[in-house]
Amino acid sequence: MVEVSKNILKNIYKTRPQGSKKYDFGLLTVIGGSEFYSGSPALSALAAFRAGADMVRIIAPKRAADIIASFSPILAAYPLEGDWLAKKHLATMLLMTEAAKTVSYGKTAVVIGGGVGRTRETQETILEYLSQVQVPAVIDADAIQAVAKEPSVIAGKNFLITPHTYEFFVLTGKEIYQLPDEEKIKIVQAEADRFQITILLKGKIDIISNGKEVAINKTGSPFMTVGGTGDTLAGIAGALMARGVSPFEAGQAAAFINGSAGELAGKKFGESLTAVDLIDAITEAIR
Repeated sequence: MVEVSKNILKNIYKTRPQGSKKYDFGLLTVIGGSEFYSGSPALSALAAFRAGADMVRIIAPKRAADIIASFSPILAAYPLEGDWLAKKHLATMLLMTEAAKTVSYGKTAVVIGGGVGRTRETQETILEYLSQVQVPAVIDADAIQAVAKEPSVIAGKNFLITPHTYEFFVLTGKEIYQLPDEEKIKIVQAEADRFQITILLKGKIDIISNGKEVAINKTGSPFMTVGGTGDTLAGIAGALMARGVSPFEAGQAAAFINGSAGELAGKKFGESLTAVDLIDAITEAIR
């Protein structure tokens, strides 16, 4: 077991060649949002840009997509008909994912789940999408709820799943909230091995395991309880995976960056910290 330090960033943020071109450093697709929740995909996308992604495309139901597109000129949001993710959207989601893979020469990844909702059809659509998609993916928030119903769809894939303790319970049936860190580490490693996937358990101490190796991250701030900081983590991890970083290394680096940015923003804003403040601090966290 290792504790993540800033040294991990040296393997990721190397001097860019003068001949670098668009998409060399990743094209991320973010799938999420619903009639009520529009901020989550935007926060993931903005964090991904700050973490160095060349481009981020958002796929969201129309109302959410329209709102997201108005946030910033750098956000490209594709609107899906209706208020919720539905089975009629599956072909479009897969087509756009494959298109991203082609245009980026494989330097691509997906973040899915933020704000997408838990209606039965939405959850079934997520499961079907994950069973077919052939690119690295970060599974977050409501997508974890979907995967918990049929974990076999993620087994052995190039995926990173990012639960907090309750989502971990939903996914695994293991109640770990009040356990000592040593016990949590053992259980996370065992479940990562069982699912054949990388797990990033979010908490005061983040635990990252691919079933064989384990890393812990201690960066962070008590002010990061504010909504949206999990979305920023998912976006950072997605940006790194789109570069070609493995889920295990991306999980470690994303936890470190997100926590470090939270510390910086926490010192400045304290009780007034928002996820947008954390995003703005990512620049300093990776410098």
